[in-house]
Amino acid sequence: MEYLIHILVIAGIYVILAQSLNLILGYTGLPALGHGAFSCVGAYVSALLALQYGLTPWLGLIFGAAAATVLGFMVAVPCLRLKGDYLALATLGFAVIVYSIAKNWVDVTRGPLGLPGIPGFSIFGFELSSVWLYLALVALFVWLTTFLIRRVVDSPFGRILQGIREDEIVTAALGKDVNRHKVIVFMIGAFFAGIAGSLYAHYITFIDPSSFTIMESITILLMVVFGGMGSLKGSFVGAVVLVVLPELLRFLGLPSSIAAPLRQMIYGLLLVVLMLYRPQGLLGKFKLQ
Repeated sequence: MEYLIHILVIAGIYVILAQSLNLILGYTGLPALGHGAFSCVGAYVSALLALQYGLTPWLGLIFGAAAATVLGFMVAVPCLRLKGDYLALATLGFAVIVYSIAKNWVDVTRGPLGLPGIPGFSIFGFELSSVWLYLALVALFVWLTTFLIRRVVDSPFGRILQGIREDEIVTAALGKDVNRHKVIVFMIGAFFAGIAGSLYAHYITFIDPSSFTIMESITILLMVVFGGMGSLKGSFVGAVVLVVLPELLRFLGLPSSIAAPLRQMIYGLLLVVLMLYRPQGLLGKFKLQ
């Protein structure tokens, strides 16, 4: 039973990542491919503050999310003039840079050795050692993320984001500051991704660069496309299905050397089928451009 709860905890963390990327990709139409970099920064900043300075994970989560937000600003500003494939490649490049720093800055991140012994969350001195309690914690953050992103989407700010997705030139002609909205939406998406990274670090209690590879960003992207562009419910469904589905391979008794490539093959097959028969995703309203 604890194994099932563990899968649900991981699924909840991916729901936060998928919804935050959907705000950038689905609602604003900005093809960002490096979302895993924001969760990487959130995870490492929170973990390092806890391990080296004894900071409580709650404050580490805030600082991790803030650091990811700053990275979101740093990604957005130089990418303002880029569109389409060029923007996708630029954000992918930032993800490669973040991964390389995590892997090679051994004095700080310990490189491939990773950071073991990351403390978990506690409330009034009571450590959340049970997987059930972590599920409740992650569920709370999933609800908060969904609620806040929904408020953003339904606000006048959110309608401008959707206007940018539909026709950026017309939106700018109506007097809206398109570049400012792009920067802000990148920062919001990075903020929630940083929260997800921090939750992951303090739950697993160990992180290393292999948890934040390019394939991680591609997986988050696939969750958004699979569930549906411009649909928070779709992000929820996409994240849960694509976390649970590979776990079913464990019950087939396949060796890891086969199961891992098979997982990527399944992801690729799902993406091809979606592009052919349901380009807007399961619950989405808009197609990936």
